[in-house]
Amino acid sequence: MPLVPSHVASLQPYVPGKPIEEVEREYGVSDVAKLASNENALGPSPLGMAAARAVCDRVHLYPDGSAFYLKKALSERFDVPIEEILVGNGSNELIELLVRTFALEGEEVLTSAQSFIAYKLAAHAHGRRLVEAPMKERFHYDLEALAAHLSPRTKVVFLANPDNPTGTWFLEKELVHFLGRVSRDTLVVLDEAYVEFVEAPGFQDSMALRKQHPNLVVLRTFSKIYGLAGLRLGYAFARPELVAFLDRVRAPFNVNMVAQAAGAAALGDGAHVALSRELVRLERPFLEKGLRELGATVVPSQANFVLADFPGRPGMALFEALLHEAVVVRPVAGYGFPTGQRITVGTHAENVKALAALRRVLAR
Repeated sequence: MPLVPSHVASLQPYVPGKPIEEVEREYGVSDVAKLASNENALGPSPLGMAAARAVCDRVHLYPDGSAFYLKKALSERFDVPIEEILVGNGSNELIELLVRTFALEGEEVLTSAQSFIAYKLAAHAHGRRLVEAPMKERFHYDLEALAAHLSPRTKVVFLANPDNPTGTWFLEKELVHFLGRVSRDTLVVLDEAYVEFVEAPGFQDSMALRKQHPNLVVLRTFSKIYGLAGLRLGYAFARPELVAFLDRVRAPFNVNMVAQAAGAAALGDGAHVALSRELVRLERPFLEKGLRELGATVVPSQANFVLADFPGRPGMALFEALLHEAVVVRPVAGYGFPTGQRITVGTHAENVKALAALRRVLAR
């Protein structure tokens, strides 16, 4: 008798970006530029950290299981009723909860090939069939191809906009056309982890679209623009009955006290958000230009990272060489880009360091 179901035995675990401490220990380097995990180069929201410190003397108590004050802050910030808000231990928990709660045996999860791997992991972890539509022009979501893969068995569709790891995006008019082809019994989950960095014209207004499409679920996170990745905090907007079912399935106290306090305060930290946006607005073009000068193909991005393809340079070998230079990037061979590196937009000093390291490594 097998120890675990076949869908669990076949799972490949998620591999996170290499931590700074591990790189320093293994490679004997210091002053590491970690540009692997799309973290906020300016650090956490100062208002969020002040609120986090203020509750640390109460962590012997369980947190508010309903996360009332965090939901209240989200409700006021986005003008969404509290009953339509769910919070989770990062948006990854919410992705997993959506599959576990709504994708029944024999039903399917649909997404784009080479998009965020958490969608695939959630489907496989629960033994649900994953259907992947091919991308167009190698790096872009193809909503027409996704629509062609819709079937009566499709229960949950995951769309990342902007996408991870490519940074590419699609327009609201494309999304509206796609939503018009989806059954109201199928949930469309719009993952907007990087939405605060978007400047492209024609991008979706997901809050308005929710009012027209009750099967639309919007995911967002505190990990990126607010700089709270280490506290693991994500949130979702969905119609009340969906939230009620998800609330039944989630673990009690799934969001800790410190994260709740930090998230509620960070929502009001407009100064930090503005500085974080401005850093990416200025530094992403600088990084892109430097990468192109080194011979990389750089995919246009609306996120706080870029995907750079280095023809003829196997991704893992280049990644390993950069570790010796105290620079951590993210190889994306597992996403089907064997010579690609996803590189977070860092501070100017970090971006200069990364480009100099790449120049040395590529010259060898």
